[in-house]
Amino acid sequence: MSEKVIIFDTTLRDGEQCPGASMNTREKLEVARQLARLKVDVIEAGFPIASDGDFEAVQAIATEIKGPSIAGLARCVDKDIDRAADAVKPAGERGRIHVFLATSAIHREFKLKMAQDEIIRRAVEGVKRARARCTDIEFSPEDASRTEPEFLAQVTEAVIAAGARTVNIPDTVGYAAPHQFGALIKYLYEHVSNIKDAVISVHCHNDLGLAVANSLAAVLNGARQVECTINGLGERAGNTSLEETVMALKTRADAFGGFTTGIDTRQIYPASRLVSHLTGMVVQRNKAIVGDNAFAHESGIHQHGMIQNRATYEIMSAEDVGRTSELTWGKHMGHHAVRKKLEEMGYKLNDDEIRRVTEQVKTLADKKKHVYDDDVRALVEGAFTEVPQIWKLDYLSVMTGTIPTASVRLIQADKKEPTADASTGDGPIDATLKTIDRITGIKGSLNDFNVASVTSGEDAIGEVSVRVQFGERIVTGKGNSTDIIEASALAYLNALNRHLDEQRRRNETEKPTL
Repeated sequence: MSEKVIIFDTTLRDGEQCPGASMNTREKLEVARQLARLKVDVIEAGFPIASDGDFEAVQAIATEIKGPSIAGLARCVDKDIDRAADAVKPAGERGRIHVFLATSAIHREFKLKMAQDEIIRRAVEGVKRARARCTDIEFSPEDASRTEPEFLAQVTEAVIAAGARTVNIPDTVGYAAPHQFGALIKYLYEHVSNIKDAVISVHCHNDLGLAVANSLAAVLNGARQVECTINGLGERAGNTSLEETVMALKTRADAFGGFTTGIDTRQIYPASRLVSHLTGMVVQRNKAIVGDNAFAHESGIHQHGMIQNRATYEIMSAEDVGRTSELTWGKHMGHHAVRKKLEEMGYKLNDDEIRRVTEQVKTLADKKKHVYDDDVRALVEGAFTEVPQIWKLDYLSVMTGTIPTASVRLIQADKKEPTADASTGDGPIDATLKTIDRITGIKGSLNDFNVASVTSGEDAIGEVSVRVQFGERIVTGKGNSTDIIEASALAYLNALNRHLDEQRRRNETEKPTL
């Protein structure tokens, strides 16, 4: 049995299903590029049948990204499978179709209204149809952890015989406990006669905080693929965290059987930062591996031990996961130097974007004493979240005190003259956002507001992420500036422009064809 654990990343599919974490095609491509640098084995790029946008994103990733296999999800429904096959086709032999069908008693009775024999028939038909379009097929019996083990074994054996190369065992609702989930994987190895003809995978959710523990228990009992996401992003409480799983296997190889992954762990922190930025899902400070406090030591006893020997209080180094920051940026850098540095950091930008970032670095260097890699990451990743600038900030001035007042001037696309207005509010940020509402005529409701420092120091860039509700839709926005009020205005405008762009695209899609 292989000692390598295959890392299947589903940030762009299951991770994106986290409310408010949706990404456009450009953003998904940037994440996919970073996942390729991270050297994940499989990228589940989306659910092609879900929307035209999802199909386009999967197809674009399958066309551009080299290295990892590219998977598209599909129900055991003909149109789903055909749509997924078309989306992953540009990846050639690296294309994968991932079909699924629920198997648990509660799903059979209340959702599918199917008997066990019908479930097996549908699963086999789905795998065979997918196999006719693609050589690499994965099958998932949804809610496997609550499925009767005997029936789960029957389904697993049938889909392997039908041509599935990988069978994934999902803990769909995060119900499993590690000792039980490990025992379930062991049971399958003991009762599925053809199990060695496929890779057994696991896909765990974190509803009880056990996703990583369940995944590792499964590996110890024979699973050789773990499905996970960057930062543990996903529906409800999220998915198995890629960074925690990979670093647990690496750091505690003695406890987990010496299993290896092909992950370049130095790309973990950049991946975490990128996904957090693009989705607006802020990483908690005490999050393992990638949180701001993961390598921080405040206790005097700890600090003394660290000075003597870092291993006294650190079981891994910050550098191992890519947490470094160098003083390498300045206002005298030219386009070529900026391009070279960005390429070293793993970013792929076109000429216009390079020029824009260069100017932003120079502007920032005039404001800050030191410009760090993380400062520049914030600038670059801000470009990834850009949408058509329907409304653009031209001027902002605020007065605080008893009656906080904001004066704002915005430029609307296709109009030469800016529009200005002023408003009061419950604080300078509230006044600013209310003024933006007055100018645009569009009322947004601020559901969430987060501010974080990109780097340390009194002149650090502030990164603001917002979740704004426009009607029934919740949209994420991001903004960066050394001034928090300006960053807030930019984040709010980013959300507004994203909402208007999505609205325009929906209207175009819904236009009747003659």
